[in-house]
Amino acid sequence: MRIPLAIAVSFASLMSAFPASAQSERVISIASEGASPPWDSTDANGRLYGYDIDVGQELCRRIEIKCTFVPQDWDGIIPALLVGKFDVIMSGMAITEKRKQSIAFSIPYAAGFNQFVVRKNLGLDAGDTKEKVNLSTIGDKEKATIERLRSTLAGKAIGALRSSNSEAVVKEILGDVVTVRSYDSLDNMKLDLAAGRIDGGLADYFTWRDFLETPSGSDAAFFGPELKGGLWGPGVGAGMRKNDAELLAKFNAAIDAATKDGTIKALSLKWFKSDISPALPQ
Repeated sequence: MRIPLAIAVSFASLMSAFPASAQSERVISIASEGASPPWDSTDANGRLYGYDIDVGQELCRRIEIKCTFVPQDWDGIIPALLVGKFDVIMSGMAITEKRKQSIAFSIPYAAGFNQFVVRKNLGLDAGDTKEKVNLSTIGDKEKATIERLRSTLAGKAIGALRSSNSEAVVKEILGDVVTVRSYDSLDNMKLDLAAGRIDGGLADYFTWRDFLETPSGSDAAFFGPELKGGLWGPGVGAGMRKNDAELLAKFNAAIDAATKDGTIKALSLKWFKSDISPALPQ
């Protein structure tokens, strides 16, 4: 059927009033585990919330793109990204060389640290729990601290999230002296710790802090130094497919701007009661 010329012209004029980008606007889907508060959690209605979600929403606002947030189990989060199930990972994921072999990372939007927790009834000397150890720069002091961890935790059952850098660190520095128990979720590891089925675990400090403030975590306490660097890399970033260079550049620009104007700091104070914003570029 032929369209009258006047109608065709009017239709063309109407379409030209809308930018091409609006006609084919891409909706970005961002995945989080939803089980590592205060990084990311899931409410009773299945809605994701937490630091990762707030930062993601802020970045999308600055980039001026529509974003949706979807839950994804940690075990399969990188494979799911690679097959196109979603476009971005924002789930407290550390930027590491091993992961960079498969995916691309934004610049850091957080700089956290990790720590052991053990059951109080073990009677172990926790040592200086405020000591800071960077596993990227191992000197005599760091070697002595690691050796103390090895001797004190020898023979114990230590948990870690499966496929996480914490699991890799436990295996690297303690694997020959402890029994390593790997978990599909931090929630299950916390349940086993509370029930006495494991003696301790290694995970993100802030995730532990929230747990220790609950009745279930009252029988456990921080143990040993604050750990960062090494297999954990330079910080937490957003993960994307390597061929999504344009999206990566936009996220980097938004993270840089949000860090410089204090927005990242404000969000970290909201969720962590501590400033874990990344260091500003020199």
